[in-house]
Amino acid sequence: MLDNYRDDTGNPSIFKSVVEAEKIIKNKYQDKEYSYFSGMEDYNSLAVKLLLGDDSVFICQKRTATVQAVGGSGALYVSGKFMAQFFPGNTCIYLPQPTWANHEAIFKFVGLEVAWYRYCDPKVSKLDFEGLMDDINKIPEKSIAFFQGCAHNPTGVDPSQEQWCEISQLVKKRQLFPVFDVAYQGFASGDFYNDAFSFRTFLQDGHKVAILQSYSKSMGLYGERTGSCTFIADCKSEADTILTQMEEIIRKTYSSPPIHGSRIVVEILADENLKYMWFQEVKMMSERLKAMRNALKENLEKAGSKHNWDHIVHQIGMFCLSKLTPKQVKKLTDDYHIYLPADGRISVAGLTTKNVQYVANAIHEVTK
Repeated sequence: MLDNYRDDTGNPSIFKSVVEAEKIIKNKYQDKEYSYFSGMEDYNSLAVKLLLGDDSVFICQKRTATVQAVGGSGALYVSGKFMAQFFPGNTCIYLPQPTWANHEAIFKFVGLEVAWYRYCDPKVSKLDFEGLMDDINKIPEKSIAFFQGCAHNPTGVDPSQEQWCEISQLVKKRQLFPVFDVAYQGFASGDFYNDAFSFRTFLQDGHKVAILQSYSKSMGLYGERTGSCTFIADCKSEADTILTQMEEIIRKTYSSPPIHGSRIVVEILADENLKYMWFQEVKMMSERLKAMRNALKENLEKAGSKHNWDHIVHQIGMFCLSKLTPKQVKKLTDDYHIYLPADGRISVAGLTTKNVQYVANAIHEVTK
């Protein structure tokens, strides 16, 4: 089961919008020059508009500090290094349990302390909202609270909009600094506006936030390593200071980000026809993932499984926390050559109309 999106043939999905953008780039640019430390100005401007909206007051007031990052992992690194060096409060970052393994690894690497709050009950594959709220209420003031903006990896479990509103109010009460990893905007619901609800709600509630963005999944730019890191400041002066310090971090690590991926993003986001084409492609991807979830559940029931598999269709995004035990996962690998992590996470994108019945039958056999 792979972590990148695949189409129904099992092959990497190449966006038509990306292909069209690359045709334009081939004729438009004749250079391979270095970018500036913070990346292309047009890229940063369009990336933050996708997150916050074209008419965002934070953009109009020039309160955003955005740098192009080397993918989502690069955004984690730059933001983490900045917070470890310059945050006046508690440099401990609280992560959901569970979360993507590289979150903990990168934040520890840059010098942050890492702690946890309850997020998902693996026995039922549902959000442990009561535990989440209880733990956040105990986090020391001025600490950093980390969230995934939508389509949580690895659980596929997101808070409801009402729950996000409650979380925002509690984070504000505890005077925590929220950081959002937005690797799957558009993937959760198929709608970019809906998938921005979490961090836009926090901004409306008066938080200063950091938002880490990636185009690996949403444009299929895995190998181009194209992302961004944005801090929302109190004023333009503070935003300028944050930007300067992030540029220093970039200068001392990888010097400047790659240009090809950012040029693709600019062409798509700046052209209404290409942007519409891209939105439709992401919506189709989201719908395929939902169809595969339904097919997996239906085939498990057809195979005769007596277990409740409702969690498969209630979760969203690329991943499903299946509730399979490490022993059952090992049996899947040994007997059926189906490969997934020991925690039972399934990459829904690895399912196709041709293999979903085989996978369902195998899961049924190891869970009897």
